[in-house]
Amino acid sequence: MTPPRTRLLLFLFTVLAVPFVGLAQSPAPQQVFGYRDFTQQAKWDAAFMAIPDAKLAGEHLKILTAEPHWASSPEDYKTALYVADKFKAAGLETSIVPYKVLLNKPTSILIEAFDADGKKLMSGPTPEHVDPAKYGGDPGQNDPRILTAFNGFSPSGDVTAPVVYANYGTLADFKKLASLGISVKDKIVLVRYGENFRGVKVYIAQQYGAKGVLIYSDPADDGYFRGDPYPKGPYRPASAVQRGSVQFLPIYPGDPETPGIASTPDLPDSQRIKNPVDLSTIPANPLSYKDAKPILKALDGPDVPDGWQGALPFTYHLGGTGKVTVHMHLQQDYARRTIWNVIGKIEGTDPAERNDWVVAGNHRDAWVYGAVDPNSGTAAMLETVHGIGDLLKQGWRPRRTILFASWDAEEEGLIGSTEWVEQHAAELNHAVAYFNTDVSVSGPNFSAAAVPSLKQFIREITSEVPSPKGGTVYDQWKKHEEGNTETANHRDKSSKEKEDDAPIDNLGSGSDYTPFIQHLGVPSTDIGSEGRYGVYHSTFDDYNWFIKFADPTFVYEQEMARIFGLEVLHMADADVLPYDYQTYGKEILSYIEAAQRHAAKDNLKLDFTATLTAAQRFAAAAAAVHTDQANPPADAAALNRTLRSAEEAFLNPEGLPHRPWYKHLIYAPGEYTGYEAVVIPGVNEAIEANDATRAQSQLAALTEALNHAADKLDSAAK
Repeated sequence: MTPPRTRLLLFLFTVLAVPFVGLAQSPAPQQVFGYRDFTQQAKWDAAFMAIPDAKLAGEHLKILTAEPHWASSPEDYKTALYVADKFKAAGLETSIVPYKVLLNKPTSILIEAFDADGKKLMSGPTPEHVDPAKYGGDPGQNDPRILTAFNGFSPSGDVTAPVVYANYGTLADFKKLASLGISVKDKIVLVRYGENFRGVKVYIAQQYGAKGVLIYSDPADDGYFRGDPYPKGPYRPASAVQRGSVQFLPIYPGDPETPGIASTPDLPDSQRIKNPVDLSTIPANPLSYKDAKPILKALDGPDVPDGWQGALPFTYHLGGTGKVTVHMHLQQDYARRTIWNVIGKIEGTDPAERNDWVVAGNHRDAWVYGAVDPNSGTAAMLETVHGIGDLLKQGWRPRRTILFASWDAEEEGLIGSTEWVEQHAAELNHAVAYFNTDVSVSGPNFSAAAVPSLKQFIREITSEVPSPKGGTVYDQWKKHEEGNTETANHRDKSSKEKEDDAPIDNLGSGSDYTPFIQHLGVPSTDIGSEGRYGVYHSTFDDYNWFIKFADPTFVYEQEMARIFGLEVLHMADADVLPYDYQTYGKEILSYIEAAQRHAAKDNLKLDFTATLTAAQRFAAAAAAVHTDQANPPADAAALNRTLRSAEEAFLNPEGLPHRPWYKHLIYAPGEYTGYEAVVIPGVNEAIEANDATRAQSQLAALTEALNHAADKLDSAAK
C-alpha cells in the first residue's frame, strides 16, 4: 500500500490557537483520492475545522454525565432531549425514535462465599467507594440512583455450588481445565475480565455445564499492577466493578426477542420470540477484586497453570474441591422498556445520489455516568454537528444525505442501533458508509478499525487534522505505534499493510458498527483516542476521572470532532466513493493463505484452489477499477453504485453457521471471542472445529461471494 496520498498540512492548524486567517493564500492542495479537484473541499474542510470547540465539548460532557443514565431511565431520556436540542440548533431535521425492548434491572443481588466450615468469607457486591479524604475522592460515588453492580441479560437465579477458577474464561482455558481433570459441571466458575467478551465467558461456561459465573477485574489487568489506582491514578480501585452485558453477542445483537425485526412500540407480541437463544440460562454477576480476593485466597486444589496467576498477593489455585462454596441469589426485573435513539438528518442535493446515506453515530446510554464510555464520543459528535451546522449557515449542502445518530441501549447489546438498522434495512442497502465512535477519548493516542476499503481513507483524514502534540494526527499516531512494542508484537501478521503505515484494526464487535457492516454490508469505521483507562464500566468512569486523567483541556475531544466531521464531509461530497478495494483484495488473499496454512497444520484436507482463484480475480478487478476511481467520469453515479455493491456482495443471505444474523463472509465477531474479529469466519471457525465438511462448504460460499464482487468491479472498470 502506498503511504497517505496527500498530507494536507493546513499550516494555519500547526498551532491550534492560530485563527484561520489567510487560508486562501495557503498552497493549493494536492489531488485527493475520490475528488476531481479538491480545492473547494479543502476550503470547506478548513471552515469546518475552525468550529469544533474544546471548551464546548467539555460543557457537553459535564451535562451528559451529571447523572447516572442507564438505558430506559428518566435520566437517559434527559440526555436524548439534550442531544436532540443540539441537533436542532445546528439545523438538522431531528427526531427522537423510540423502541420497546427487553431489558433487565437488578432488584436484589447477593453474592456470598463460605469455607468448608461454613464460615462466611465475603458478602457483596461491596458498594463502589474510594476514600473521600484522599486525592480528592470521587464526587459521584454515593448517588442513590447508581444501580447495584449487575450483568445485563443475566437471568435471575438462586444457586449454591463449589467454585472453580478458570482464568479468563476462554475456550482454551476451559479445555485446559478439562485436560487437568477439573470439571466445571455444577460448579460456579470464577473468571477474570479480559481476552474475550464477557458474554462469551458465560456462553462457554454454560456449554460446559456450570451453574453460575462470577466475573471479576484482576489488578493485573487494569488495577494497581498497571499503576496508581483512582483517585490518585487512572487505574481501577479495589471496589470498582466492571458492569456489562452477558448477551451472547456473537449469536446476534439487539433486542433478544426480535432478531431481524425492529422492536417498534407497536410490534405485536406474536412477532416476538419467547425463548431467545442469545441469552444465558445460568446466572452471572460481576465482582470487584476486593470481593473476589477472599474467594481466590481460600481456594485449594492444584496451583494454576502458567499465565493464570493474577496480581493479588498470593498463589492462585484452581479450586473445585468444595472447600469454597458460593451462593448467588440474583433477582432481576425483566420488562419491555422504552429506549430512545436521536436521529438528525441533512438532506442531500444530488438527485442521483441523495439516497446514498452517510451515517455517523455514537451511543449515549451508560452503565453509570459513562464519561469515557460513551459520552466522550457524544461530546465529540455534538461538536462535529456544531461545525457542520456552521457550514450549513455558510451555504454548504452535501451531495449525499447525512444522518447523525445518538444510539440508546448499546451497553445491553447494541440494541438501539440494531433495531434502527433492522427497521431501515431497505434504505441502508445503498448507504455508502457508517462512521462510529464510542470510547472516543480516554487519552492522547489515536486508534482506528475499519473495513480494508476505508483504511487508507482514515489515514488521509488524519493527515489533514492537527494534533495537540504538534504536526498532524497521522504523524503522532504513526510515531506512537512505532514506539509501542506491545502493539507491534500483536499486529495482525496476515495483514498486507506496509510496515510504515499506521496500523488499523479489523472490525470485530462490541459497538454500533456491527449491524451496519456485519448484517447489511455497509462499509464502516470506528475511531477513538486511547490512554490509561482503568475504570471501564464502573461508577468511577465519570467527569471527575475524565478531567484528571483523560483530557483535562478537552483538546482531544476537539481533535476527534474534527476527524469524525471530515470523515462525514468527504464521504458525503466525494465525486467518486473513496473505497480502496486494492487493499481489500490483498488482505483477503492473505486471509485465505493463512487459513490454508492453518488447515495444513491441522492435517485438514481442504481444496482452496477455486477460492484462491476467485480472490486473485477480485484483486485484479480492484486494481483495474482503482484507475477509474482516480480518473472519474463526469457523471460518476453509476460507478459509485457499482463500487458500493461490491461490499454487499460479501454478504451470504443464509448467514454464518449457527448464527445466521451475521451475514458478512469476510468479518464477524468470533463465536468464542466476541470482541475480536475473525476473518473469513465461516472458513476459519470450521477449521478450528476440525470440521472439513463445513469448512469446504464455507470455502464454496466464500468463492461465490468473491466472484460476485469481482463481477461488480469488472463491470465498473469496463
